[in-house]
Amino acid sequence: MGTIKKGILGGFSGKVGTVIGGNWKGIDYMRSKAASVSNPKTEAQLDQRARFGAALKFLQPLTSFLRVGFKNYAVKMTAFNSAMSYNLNNALSGVFPDYFIDYPNALVSRGNLPGALNPQIVSNTPGEINFSWTDNSHGSNAKANDKVLLVVLNPAKQWAETIVAGNTRSSESQVITVPQTYTGDEVQCYIAFQDEKQTVLSNSVYAGAIVVA
Repeated sequence: MGTIKKGILGGFSGKVGTVIGGNWKGIDYMRSKAASVSNPKTEAQLDQRARFGAALKFLQPLTSFLRVGFKNYAVKMTAFNSAMSYNLNNALSGVFPDYFIDYPNALVSRGNLPGALNPQIVSNTPGEINFSWTDNSHGSNAKANDKVLLVVLNPAKQWAETIVAGNTRSSESQVITVPQTYTGDEVQCYIAFQDEKQTVLSNSVYAGAIVVA
């Protein structure tokens, strides 16, 4: 039985016939009760699951980082779901059943702050990746004291090392330490910036792939 909490014109909670009511993040909603599906493995359903699975595999190691990277796009949804939506629509490649993320087109951070200019990565010291970039804070909305955000994603191990609020844009470099178990693995690297107040972010920039020394 459904319960009306705000009068006849308000939302309701529970089930009334084939309609289910509830509230999510302060938003009243209604949805139809799920119908039983005699064949849950139709071609369309399998295709959608394959797409979703490829994006999920990419994003799951970055769950904590995405709470920062996509926080300004978490409107009526979580930051993770916002990142999922963007990357499903913009970074998915391949054909069923072999979908995969096109790393250069993926975003792990999103916003209007100017991004990294000329990002470079090297790994000459075991367990370390050195990011560098060009200070582009002159004559733009970027500031010298913007803080860098870094991501090193290891797809083989389904793990990631990240830095939030690292060195300043004007410093032009930052080293990120990764586990020794990463040695010999190819990792995918991203760089972004946020302002000093940590309220405005840039789109991430794909810095490339590199084999860890």
